[in-house]
Amino acid sequence: MRRHLLTLTALLGTLALGAPSASAAEGPQWTHTGTSYTDTLGGGQGLASRADGSLLHRGLLDIPLDLRIKGWNHVGDPDIARGYVFDAYQGADSATSKMYAVTTPSGKRYDYVHRLDPGERVNNSFATVSPDGQWLVSGEWGDQNRLQVFPAPLINPATPATGGSLAQAGQISLDKPVRDIQGCDFVTATRLVCASDDASGTLFPQSRPLLRVDLPHPLDGKPVTGTVTGLFGLEQKSVCTGTFEAEGVDYDPGSGTLRAEVIPPGVCAIATTVYAYRQQ
Repeated sequence: MRRHLLTLTALLGTLALGAPSASAAEGPQWTHTGTSYTDTLGGGQGLASRADGSLLHRGLLDIPLDLRIKGWNHVGDPDIARGYVFDAYQGADSATSKMYAVTTPSGKRYDYVHRLDPGERVNNSFATVSPDGQWLVSGEWGDQNRLQVFPAPLINPATPATGGSLAQAGQISLDKPVRDIQGCDFVTATRLVCASDDASGTLFPQSRPLLRVDLPHPLDGKPVTGTVTGLFGLEQKSVCTGTFEAEGVDYDPGSGTLRAEVIPPGVCAIATTVYAYRQQ
């Protein structure tokens, strides 16, 4: 996940809206139902829906000072499960660990540090928790054939009760490679939707696609293979020209709403666009 160095010296122009490109997946289709905006520095890395339907946004300004001092300088796309907020943190490119912070409904934070396994990348782009609350799925940057799986910190009884070290469980192997995954969220116990920042069109025909990952059964901590399908390309229209960036994704089971973030280019990057979708 690229870090943004934004200059807050220009006003956001009016963004042009449009519909997503045609879906490559069978079954019910996602239809664009709305567009909203959030401050990029305060919410451009990701979002998560609360039980009451409100949204939690994450941006670089949300990193607590004590974590910055420890070297955790990037926060990814978050998730909320049973009222607990899960955040994915990474440090410098030379770091040998990544970290997941869990904040309880009462506001107490516990930090879980995962020391990198051989061949594991330092990137920690997102955190999403399975519907049963037992497994945390995360991902790395670049070309990948897997998603990482951990016991869900704090909720899964296999993890320390007050923070500590965190080891991987059985990963999700993917039947086809993906690139630059910025966020994933569970839609059901056996289906995730993920946002890719890949604009090349070489792995999937869509530019910056939303991807579906289907599992043969709910996660149980053992290795499993997921089937990847391209859904549609995220909208990339703005009065500013340049490179867009897909960011976090969230599915709200209460309303059935899927949301995905896109940061526009240039001075328009001061605000992140949030697109909402419903299945028809």
